[in-house]
Amino acid sequence: MNISILIPVNNYDLVAFVHSLRIGMENVPEFCEILIGDDGSDEDYRSKYLSLIDSKLRVIVSEVNIGRAAIRNRLITEAKGEFLLFVDADAMLPGTAEAYFQKWLPFVRAKKVISGGVIYNDTPPGDPDRFLRWNYGKHKEQKSATERNKEPFLYFSTFNVLIDRSIFDKIRFFEELKQYGYEDVLFGYQLKKAGFEISHIDNGLLHEGLETNKEYILKTKHGIENLSMLYDNVTDRKAFASTVKILKLYKWIKLFRLSKLLAGIFIRYRDRMEIKLDSSGKSLSTFWFYKISMFCTYREIHLRKKTLSIFRKFPFRF
Repeated sequence: MNISILIPVNNYDLVAFVHSLRIGMENVPEFCEILIGDDGSDEDYRSKYLSLIDSKLRVIVSEVNIGRAAIRNRLITEAKGEFLLFVDADAMLPGTAEAYFQKWLPFVRAKKVISGGVIYNDTPPGDPDRFLRWNYGKHKEQKSATERNKEPFLYFSTFNVLIDRSIFDKIRFFEELKQYGYEDVLFGYQLKKAGFEISHIDNGLLHEGLETNKEYILKTKHGIENLSMLYDNVTDRKAFASTVKILKLYKWIKLFRLSKLLAGIFIRYRDRMEIKLDSSGKSLSTFWFYKISMFCTYREIHLRKKTLSIFRKFPFRF
């Protein structure tokens, strides 16, 4: 069997991570190549990626930023492996690459989609300006395989996932999603609709690339925008909602007609919530309320048919 490692990247120094992977590949020959997808990076970063090229590493360059979905699709097309291991550029190995690679092998061929999971350092970052991202990841994203397998689509992520190449004969990442957020959820929903199962194992990578509080709040806004847009374009809202915690809650909010109330609270108190989140990042309950009330706001605006670019209709539905 041959496994390709695919790493999309934009302006991030992944040299140390890639060197670690290359060392592990020497003793686990099933991992045949690394493909770095440079998605419009600056010249100084690109030169670092190009310096890594050897017989088992290629760099696929996009001169302009085409988005996370599009660069992943290009990597899929270029890859030689029967199986494709997607890892994010801001990951780091918690142990040796050889041990990490070996943990995948018993599940390859037996499973079509295998998620290794994400882990965070036990101690918070020294920079308090990055506490929100660590706090959310440590307490909401880091879950054992046993927990994730209870609701496998809910915890799907392309941060660290191995996928049978044959799946991409039916499904590709949706390239119309340009800004950050919920592209993984859409792909998981497409897997579910196509009848593919997701299996989770304990083979996590450390998420090292923690955004600042302000950066993460902005990414959250982009994600909620994407989510509202996707919610209007899926053909099976019930299946889609089962893969997103916010949408599970939104079902009850609609039932009790609380959406307008939450939207009003968001509009009135948004600045205060953002100041609180940026200043400490400790209150995950505030962050959760911030996200769900923001989603209700976008839903109310959309239902009133006000013009927003995020509510453009796609030429097809999912």
